Amino acid sequence: MSSRWAMLLVVFFTRTSLGFQFQSIAALTPFLIAAFDLSYAQVGLLMGLFMLPGVVIALPGGLLGQRYGSGRIVVAGLGLMVVGGIIVSYSLGFGAAAIGRALSGVGGVLVNIMLARMVAEWFRARELQTAMGVMLSAWPFGMALALAVLGPLAAAVSWRVAEYVTVAAAGLALALIALGYRDPPLTPPSPQGEEGGTAEPAALQLSLPGRVRALAVSAGVAWALLNASVIVVASFAPSFLMSRGASVGQAGFLTGVALWISIVAVPVGGLVAQKVDRPRLLIIGGCLATAVTIACIAWAPMPALWMVASGLLLGLPPSIMMSLLPRAVGTEHLAPALGVYYALFYLGMAVSQTVAGSLRDLTGDPGMPLLFASLLMVATVPAVAVFWRIEAKPDSHLSATFNLRPR
Repeated sequence: MSSRWAMLLVVFFTRTSLGFQFQSIAALTPFLIAAFDLSYAQVGLLMGLFMLPGVVIALPGGLLGQRYGSGRIVVAGLGLMVVGGIIVSYSLGFGAAAIGRALSGVGGVLVNIMLARMVAEWFRARELQTAMGVMLSAWPFGMALALAVLGPLAAAVSWRVAEYVTVAAAGLALALIALGYRDPPLTPPSPQGEEGGTAEPAALQLSLPGRVRALAVSAGVAWALLNASVIVVASFAPSFLMSRGASVGQAGFLTGVALWISIVAVPVGGLVAQKVDRPRLLIIGGCLATAVTIACIAWAPMPALWMVASGLLLGLPPSIMMSLLPRAVGTEHLAPALGVYYALFYLGMAVSQTVAGSLRDLTGDPGMPLLFASLLMVATVPAVAVFWRIEAKPDSHLSATFNLRPR
């Protein structure tokens, strides 16, 4: 196996642990409501707190990766996920659980940004869309594992033991990154020189021309909308299915089926995108068709069938959309551009889940979060159209430069 595919496997497992811990709240929702007397808005906030730190951590996180190397930052992030998961496991109420989720979220932000950068660095020359598709499929893979494993485990033992399992997964990923990952040959792994000497500490510099900033913002908004839609479905579909008479295990299994299908569909979508030179058609058609199927989960007969269809159609847009920014932005701007991109992504993810939970409380309709998710998916299309419009314009001379030098 070539080095870059071995590194992609390491990235895949690490991102799987990220999705696994994130989805633990959704998988354990009925147990947490019973234990802490939570509202659905509070449950949505616990879900969103895993994402909310990204609003302020994403940009400096990208810069830290530029300064210290991707591997070191991922190890630090996974360490925070371990500590945060332990706090949630020991929590006796909403407040402590929220602190633990927020701490895990800080670590998750650092991990997520650096994993995207790792893949972009290893596969920029060729097969980027395929590699991005494989990386992206790790997130729903981890979420599907959480839905399949954690609910039944909590029912058989306790929800605290189920949360400990997510801690163990993050710890295993930490060991794998620390021992098994290395940077691509042309990218220095750290400020150390090639012969092992210590190089002069580099300045943490953000220099983004106006056009690059606009590309990062528009791509980030589009990516946030698409992912927020998916996460709202994954988080609130189990409770919707339970309102239709499914057990905890059945609801988790049915929701997981759509995620398992998307695990295969996303990398296949990346291969299709490489063979078919129609990226705009694949993004627009995939998003709109997925939006229809999400709405049908709540409002049409046979919701399980529509969940399967949504997972299948979701495979078309993600790998193309995730490749948009790395292809449009030069290497020298990629880390800070990804910081802007992910800041918006995390803002959308955090807010959307809290809004979805509030809609569930206000209307009393378990299908309302799914309708909201459908609308988010539709909104992805105009957002990515703005990116294409900016990409077609000539470069701007506007720039903003901030220097963050070590004291």
